[in-house]
Amino acid sequence: MTRPSVGAAIRAALLTTKPRDKVMAARAVARQWRQGKLAFAFDAPMPDQPGRPEHPELLPPNRMPKRGRGESNRARIALYHALAHIEFVAIDLALDMAGRFGPEMGPEFLGDFLSIAADEAMHFALLERRLRVLGSHYGALPAHSGLWDAADETRNDVAARLAIVPMVLEARGLDVTPAMLNRLRGAGDKPGENILKRILDDEIRHVRFGASHFETLCLTRGEDPQALWKTLVNQHFRGSIKPPFNDSARQAAGLSRGYYAALAD
Repeated sequence: MTRPSVGAAIRAALLTTKPRDKVMAARAVARQWRQGKLAFAFDAPMPDQPGRPEHPELLPPNRMPKRGRGESNRARIALYHALAHIEFVAIDLALDMAGRFGPEMGPEFLGDFLSIAADEAMHFALLERRLRVLGSHYGALPAHSGLWDAADETRNDVAARLAIVPMVLEARGLDVTPAMLNRLRGAGDKPGENILKRILDDEIRHVRFGASHFETLCLTRGEDPQALWKTLVNQHFRGSIKPPFNDSARQAAGLSRGYYAALAD
């Protein structure tokens, strides 16, 4: 019996629109690949845009309402909603990384990023459940429209994708999570604090996967990793890289200060 292709399974998960269904699809692809039920074959192109639900309304950054920084229920709902949206898009970023660049990079790369997609799906589910406990849900508030831009910008170069998504965007998550943990601790929100601790631990591993594959790719191309990373960030990243940095978490993820200190504002 011929096994279905992993490429087709990834494409189907990317095009799934309903959040709960996308969570289940991402976890299923990762599980089926791990169990050897999918062939290392790519007979279906990755979509330019992933499936999205009707809600939340997606707004450009300059139209996003300001989130409160207090410890009120409303402020925490806004925080969890923003984080849930980041994790929802992160499912698609990891799936697209696996499906778009897996043929070039090989089965180990594919498996690593499918495992990341499964983690992001779990993170989204935990945050969505927390929103419901607080009387809200994912889609109740507007969300940032630009989180997929990095994927579109780097769709033709795996080195650029690795440099920007895990090594800039996910690494930034390592920097900002401790302050969010302090906010939740101050609000006495132990369940939320535990969720963010879990996410932080997982994101260190995700950044490590990205940095490791980036450095391996640089060796095969005869490039200096830190020099190439800086070049790619300058070419493809529209934001700024600025302190404070969570140096210990970045170091644990394989990102020494040699990468990012010179680019910091």
